[in-house]
Amino acid sequence: MSIIDFSEEQSMLLETANEFCRENSTISVVRAQIDKEESVDAELWSRIVELGWLGVSIPETYGGLGMGLAGAVPIVESMGKYLMGSPYTSCILTAEVILSCASEEQKTQWLPKIIEGSVATTALTEEDGNWRLEEISSRAEKDGKNLVLTGSKCFVMDGPMASLYVVSVIYQGKPRLVFVMGDQITAGRLTRENVIDETRRSYRLELDDLVVPESQLLQGADFSRIEMAAMLMLVAEMSGGLSGVLHVIIDYLTTRKQFDKYIGSYQSLKHPTVQILLSQEACRSHLYHAATQITENSADAIAAIRMAKAQGADAFAFAGDRAVQFHGGFGFTYECDAQLFLRRALWCQYQFGDSAYHNELLAPLLLDEVV
Repeated sequence: MSIIDFSEEQSMLLETANEFCRENSTISVVRAQIDKEESVDAELWSRIVELGWLGVSIPETYGGLGMGLAGAVPIVESMGKYLMGSPYTSCILTAEVILSCASEEQKTQWLPKIIEGSVATTALTEEDGNWRLEEISSRAEKDGKNLVLTGSKCFVMDGPMASLYVVSVIYQGKPRLVFVMGDQITAGRLTRENVIDETRRSYRLELDDLVVPESQLLQGADFSRIEMAAMLMLVAEMSGGLSGVLHVIIDYLTTRKQFDKYIGSYQSLKHPTVQILLSQEACRSHLYHAATQITENSADAIAAIRMAKAQGADAFAFAGDRAVQFHGGFGFTYECDAQLFLRRALWCQYQFGDSAYHNELLAPLLLDEVV
C-alpha cells in the first residue's frame, strides 16, 4: 500500500525554513542577487550553516542530524517557494553521492566539511545534455599514481564557490566518479553559462589534461541513487515553486480590476487557477511519497520519483505560463515577478529528464508486460 510519511521533525523543519526563506528571500532580494557573482551572499550562507541544514541528511556518525535525504525536502521546498538561490541543493546532492559511493576515509574527510559550510557540487552532465548519467563522454586515464582527465561538463552549479567537485568519467571502460578539489581547478577551466533561471550560477567545466591523484577516485558509482536524489531535490523545488507562483497569481487576480470587477471573478481565470492549486497538491503528495519510498529504500522508489518528476515538471511549467498570461502585456516584461517563476519552472522541467522521458521509462515499471 502506498504511504506518505511526514514526520514531526519534517513539519518543524518546514515551518522554520518557510519563515526563514520568507524573511530572507523576498522578491526584491532575489532580484538584487541576480546581478551578483554568487548565488547567495556570505552572511546568509553562514546563517544557513548555523541552522544545521547542511547536516540534515548526513548520519550522526559524521556529525549530521541523521534524518536522511527526506529531511532536506522541506528546506528545499521552502527555498523553491521563495526562489532562494544558494548552493544548498548541490551540497545535499554531493553529500548523498559521498554517502552512496565514497570510501569510509573519504566520508570521514568530507561530510563534516560540508556540514561546516564547505560548498560541494557535482559535474555529471555532458556537453550534449544527456539525461542518462552513465552515458559519459569524459574520460580518466591512469598515469602512474595519477589520473589524467579529458572532456568537459556543463551545468556545474556554483563552481567558483566549490571546495569539492564530484565528476563522472569513464575509467577502464566503466562509469566512475572522481573527486576534484577546488584548488585543482586552475584559471580558465570554469566558464559562466547563460541559463534561463537567473537565480542559478551555472558553469562549464573543462577537464582536458586535469591531473588528480588516483586516491581521489570513489570506490562506488551508484548512478541510480544519484539520479533519484537529484530528482527528489528538483521536485521539492517545483512543489515550492508551484506554491509561490500560485500566491503571485492570486494576489494579482484579487487586486486587478477590469470593467469594475476583479479579474479573479471571471471563470476563464478561475478554472486554470483551481487547476494549478490541484496540481500543486498533487505535486506535494508525489513529493513526500517519493521521499518516503527513497528513505525506506523501497523497490517502488524509482517509479515514485519518476512519477513525481513528470507530474511536477508539467504542472510548474503550466502554472508559470498562466501566471505570465494572466498579467497581460505586463507579464511579458522583465519587471513582472511571474517570469521569475516561469524561468525556474523551465529550468527544473528539463534537468534530469522531462515528463516525456520519464513517462517512457515508467511504462515498463507500471504496466503489465504484454505477451
